[in-house]
Amino acid sequence: MGGLIISLFLGAVAGWLGSEIYKGHGLGLPGNIIVGIIGGVIGYWLLGKLGVSFGGGIFGYIITAAIGSIVLLFLINLISGRRS
Repeated sequence: MGGLIISLFLGAVAGWLGSEIYKGHGLGLPGNIIVGIIGGVIGYWLLGKLGVSFGGGIFGYIITAAIGSIVLLFLINLISGRRS
């Protein structure tokens, strides 16, 4: 249970950080958690393909997930046709 809470918290932080950097539409806490968790998967896949790693700790996860979140937010805004 503790691991799930930590994952949700880190996902929220990464999603929030990604949305702050990208400056898209705010998604609120649930949206930030979802974007952060999916962004983590995208970030690890994308950075893995590029041979880039920020380490395995909390800081590395947040940076990797934030980069993935930025990519995800870009794609969401590209598909929906909106950008603020």
